[in-house]
Order: sequence, then structure tokens, then C-alpha cells
Amino acid sequence: MSSYPPSGPPPKTTLRQRLADLRGPAVPPRPLDARALAALAANPGCGRRALLDGAGVDKTALAAALGSPAAFGQSQFAIIRGNSFEAKVKGDGGAELLRLVYEHLGAGSEPPGPDARVPDLTAAGPEGRAARTALALREATAGAAASGAWTLLDHPMLALEVAGSPAYLEPDAVVVHPDGRWTVVEIKSFPMIDGAADAAKVGAAARQAAVYVLALEKTAGKLASAVVGHTVLLVCPKDFSNLPAAAPVDIRRERAVTRRQLERLTRVEELAAALPEGLSFDPARPAEELTEAVAAVSASYAPECLAACELAFHCRERARAADAVTALGRSVRGELGALTTVEEALAAAAGSGGPDDPTAASLHHAARLRAEALEAAACPC
Repeated sequence: MSSYPPSGPPPKTTLRQRLADLRGPAVPPRPLDARALAALAANPGCGRRALLDGAGVDKTALAAALGSPAAFGQSQFAIIRGNSFEAKVKGDGGAELLRLVYEHLGAGSEPPGPDARVPDLTAAGPEGRAARTALALREATAGAAASGAWTLLDHPMLALEVAGSPAYLEPDAVVVHPDGRWTVVEIKSFPMIDGAADAAKVGAAARQAAVYVLALEKTAGKLASAVVGHTVLLVCPKDFSNLPAAAPVDIRRERAVTRRQLERLTRVEELAAALPEGLSFDPARPAEELTEAVAAVSASYAPECLAACELAFHCRERARAADAVTALGRSVRGELGALTTVEEALAAAAGSGGPDDPTAASLHHAARLRAEALEAAACPC
């Protein structure tokens, strides 16, 4: 008998091991949150972000190692203020929060009383917490049907598969109504002045809440009597005080857009399989290696990325260096069709485009009109 091991193909690397290799041997995975998923859904054509988020890469550390650190994020003061306001809203067993939910979304139900439930959602790890949350939702829905009681889930854990990779999400709160309806509650620290908050911030909160609603619908699909409300409750400080105020926000449009965009994402294993062996995004590696690694994954940069992605400044620099029209915005990129660089667009405006190219002809016509208008404005007569 031969003492040599049997020959054969090498063992296949699992997806989990492959993603760990991409992050780096000593880098723990960074979990996806609803804010990141909302930003990912807003730009589903960016394979770079889909892969890095799916692999759990710390994009903040990666951007710093590339020499283009992210310049956005909440200050420590804002985080402390937000945590203090949330604790105030949820104090006394969530009595004030349940009152706000009843006042704005509880039509037809009995007001919450001392029998309102706040189940313990403690468990080991995100998988355990997600399972415990699913059980609490099931019990709360059954209990609501039997006794008509309200239930407040404080920081539940929800699971949602994104591009073939599991994501664990933690909303501020989920309320189970006496009729079995589930409502997502978003608690924000920006003020609600005269009953209205900043439209851009409300829009961002709505997109974030839409991700939570999609995750809740996965759990609700296993229960016959569960219904996920498509109106979430936004709770903010009233005017310039620390008193809570609330407003219902219909997120049906955001939910539909987010669901469609997340379904369009390329699966993580497909993106990882297209990369060469040995490639890594470990921030401890030299900047030159990291630059090559990041360039190996296709990106779809737009100016909107600056407010949502840690790698936006690096991608903007590369887009400008490549003279790409994407640096001018998605609307400009869509109008220019096959013209992918600023130089090509300027050349077409100067009349060097082909006669059969309608985009080039339109640019040339617009350039002539502009020149005539400037000439007419400069004429002293």
C-alpha cells in the first residue's frame, strides 16, 4: 500500500472562508445595518460596495488606508444626545412611546395600559437574538389576539438576506398592536419644529425604515395573523426641547424601491468568484496593494455617494482621473448615452461626433445655440 496521500482536486474554499480572506485574517466582519442597506439599494449597480458590504469589510478603515478617509458621520455629542433622547422616550416601560403609537396609529384599539408587555430579547449572538425576536413576535401576536394587549419590542434583531449574504438589523423599536399589526418605530435626534422635520432627514429615515419593514415581512410571512404596517412612526424632539413628538410616515414607495433595488444586487459569491486568488482588502496591507484590490471590483460612482459611502472620496478621485462623466452625476451620465468621458462629450459638442449619433448631434446643436446666445449678449447693438 502506498504511503502517499491520494491524489485529487484540492478542497474547495467555502464562501465564508473566501470572504474572511478578503477581509484579512485578523479583521472581524463588520455587520450590515439598515443605513448601509438603504445606501446600497440606492446604488445597486455598484459591485464594489455590494462585495465589500457583503464580505463585512470595514470601509472606514479601508478608506483611511487608501489615503481618502471618510469625512462624514455623527459627532460623539450627537450620539450621546440621541441615546439620551431614546432612553427618555422608552422610559417607564415604554409608556410614552406606546402612547405616541396609539395617538397616531392606534385607531380602533384600546389605549395601552399597565398590562403592556416588553419581552426580554436577550440571546447569544445575532442569530440567537433574531430567533428570540421571531419568537417574541409570534407570542405577542398570539397574545394580542387572546387578550388585546400591546407589546413593545425594544431593539429587536431582524434577519434579511441581501445578495446571498445574511444581514442582521436592529430597529429602535417594533410595536405589536392589539389587532396583531406590527409597526416600526424610528427614534431620531433631529428636531420636529412646528410638527415638521427636515425633509431630507425624514427621507433618509423612511428609506432606513423600509429595510426594517422588508425584514419584518420575512418573519410575518410565517404567521397567518401577522400584518406589517407600511406606515412607520417617526419620533423626534419637539421644537428645541427634549420632549418627544411623533409623526406617521408612509413608506410604501420607499419599500417598493428598496425591495426592487436589493433584488437587483449581484450575489456576493458571484462577485467574489470573479476576483483573483490572494486579493485582500485587509487595511494592514500597503496602500498600493489596496488600491489595486479595490480597482479589481467595478464601481458605479455618483456624487450622491459622498453622503452615504465611506469609499466615496476614493471613488471620486478615480472617476475624475479617468475623466468619467459619472463624476458629474447620474442624470448627466444618463443623458450622454455612449459618451463615457468628459473629453468625448466636449468633442461631440465641438462637432466631431458621428452624424448617426443622436446624442452627439444634440450636444453639437446645444453648443451652437449657446455660442449664438453668448454672441448676441456681447453685441453692443
